Amino acid sequence: MPPTASAGSTDPGPVLDILGVGFGPGNLGLAIAAGEHPEPVRARFLERQACFGWHRGMLIPDARMQVSFVKDLATVRNPTSSFGFLNYLGERGRLIDFLNRQTFFPTRLEYHDYLSWAAGRLDGLVDYGTEVAEIRPAEANGDGPLLEVLARRDGREVRYRTRAVVVATGLTPHLPPGVVLGDRIWHNRELVPNVARLDGEGGGRRFVVVGAGQSAAESVEYLHRTFTDAEVHAVFQRWGYSPADDSAFANRVFDPDAAHAFHRSPPEVRTRIVERHRNTNYSVVDPDLIDALYEKHYAERVSGAERLRFHPMSEVADVADTGGGLAVTVASGVEGTRTVLDADVIVYATGYRSGDPTRFLRGITPARDDQGRVRLGADYRMDVEGTAAAIYVQGATEHTHGLASTLLSNIATRSGEILDSVLDHRASVVTSGVLSAR
Repeated sequence: MPPTASAGSTDPGPVLDILGVGFGPGNLGLAIAAGEHPEPVRARFLERQACFGWHRGMLIPDARMQVSFVKDLATVRNPTSSFGFLNYLGERGRLIDFLNRQTFFPTRLEYHDYLSWAAGRLDGLVDYGTEVAEIRPAEANGDGPLLEVLARRDGREVRYRTRAVVVATGLTPHLPPGVVLGDRIWHNRELVPNVARLDGEGGGRRFVVVGAGQSAAESVEYLHRTFTDAEVHAVFQRWGYSPADDSAFANRVFDPDAAHAFHRSPPEVRTRIVERHRNTNYSVVDPDLIDALYEKHYAERVSGAERLRFHPMSEVADVADTGGGLAVTVASGVEGTRTVLDADVIVYATGYRSGDPTRFLRGITPARDDQGRVRLGADYRMDVEGTAAAIYVQGATEHTHGLASTLLSNIATRSGEILDSVLDHRASVVTSGVLSAR
């Protein structure tokens, strides 16, 4: 394991084979693949959070994963890996208990514990509390083409030299134009801690949730059961929640081979694939959750105590701070009416966007397609000018690799493919005689 560059030091330490920017599930899978490779791989990962965490704000009790536990960090790539979900269950003493549940889908809380368990085993490879500032070409000095990565930790600059960088910085919340988050205006990313805070302050009496996807439906259900005297208003631009298609044939769009087929396809075919299979991932909800919400809504109508309310084919036209709350204007596209709701909180469950993987680059120019998107090879390597070193992207790749690019489904396979490409690149440098004997 290579030592890290020390804070405040001008010495970047030994040359790395891989420097990972971000340590979410994507680069966690890569760290596992590197550790299991028969050849020695010098790898290090930088994470701006103080410790490992994955969507902590949406760890709603009882919320289930939509991805099979078999598609964990390693199993599809290496079925014998000690980092598989079943081994995690064995170490936690819950293997038989889990099998008795007869489901492929663990709760989100349990899966977060699995990810944390895996990350904990790799603590020595990660510099937490470290924020990357820039990535630039470095002088080779007989080591072949290198990159220098500058970062900040504890208020000081740290530097690293590496043959390859893998950028996997995750997703950022998407909000409608003009929306500014605050004590009463939330994105669902921080739902659980915000609910806990508000519950401790005495709760709320009316909530508005914007969105039609899984996170929106989960937010509605969680608010409804947590604040038992409050109204929860769901606002969406459909007649109702649409079920996610997770049938066997539809799920093939997330197969590893599908990602490569997508990459080989011309732009018009890529667009058609995404459009025709959006109902596997975007603005759709697990059918069991849809049924549960409908039953609650119907039961309340029967009892005459309706707390769960739906505003179909509608959108939020305005949100005004009234001092003691919010005035939320809901515009109906069907009725042509506007209704003002006196609310305590509005929750935007309006999704995420991938961060720009090129924002760290200095002196390196990425090639782009006719829509301004970064060009990526089949191995997830960025097409760049200014360096012969390798820069890879995990996550911001839907335009080149399809619907599974931001999901957990292909982490194990993708990690192996990126690692193979990194090592092939290293070997080609050695073969060409550019790399000095070490």
